[in-house]
Amino acid sequence: MAAVALAAVALALALAFGGSESSKAQPEASGVEGQPAVEIVSPRNGARQTSHAVVVKVSVENFELAPRQFSGEPQLAEGHLRYSLNRVPDCVDPVKLLHAVNSPLGKGRLVGASFDYAKYAGPNGVLAERIGSAGSYSPGTRPEIYYHSLPPGFYRLIVNLAQNNGATTQFHEVTNFQILQPPGHHAKHCEEGKVPSAKAAARLE
Repeated sequence: MAAVALAAVALALALAFGGSESSKAQPEASGVEGQPAVEIVSPRNGARQTSHAVVVKVSVENFELAPRQFSGEPQLAEGHLRYSLNRVPDCVDPVKLLHAVNSPLGKGRLVGASFDYAKYAGPNGVLAERIGSAGSYSPGTRPEIYYHSLPPGFYRLIVNLAQNNGATTQFHEVTNFQILQPPGHHAKHCEEGKVPSAKAAARLE
């Protein structure tokens, strides 16, 4: 029963923070033969782990990663990846939660702290700071990125295909995962009036 409840929380959080049961976030057009597409291979949507590091791996189709053209002129079906990792707030403002409940697929989604900085995203984070995208996304010219020193909690990851000049395309995917508390540790109590993330998820089922 506990496993079922945790799975329900993960699914509800996925809906609240922009994911889906299958973690697909590509438009229907991406299923057309020849259209670019990106798929998150790991971590899987709803994954739970004790490690404070995660290796994100993606699969790209009909789109060429072009490191030598990074920051260059846009070209058809080539460019790089934009990785965006955010941690779901432990304690949610009830007003923001209400917006998410009323508009789970709109601008009312809850957005947490970004981990797209050099101290978490390594070389990709260094590059993000160099081009001014730190705190928004980490650029990548390879189909993987390594995040480390992540605190326990729920996370939402978005991977976008981007043109050489950094402009995002419509092709993307979303996944949600959880880093568990160490044995004997528990999530902090929320101040009065705030809603814990697990209860927020229950509101969004």
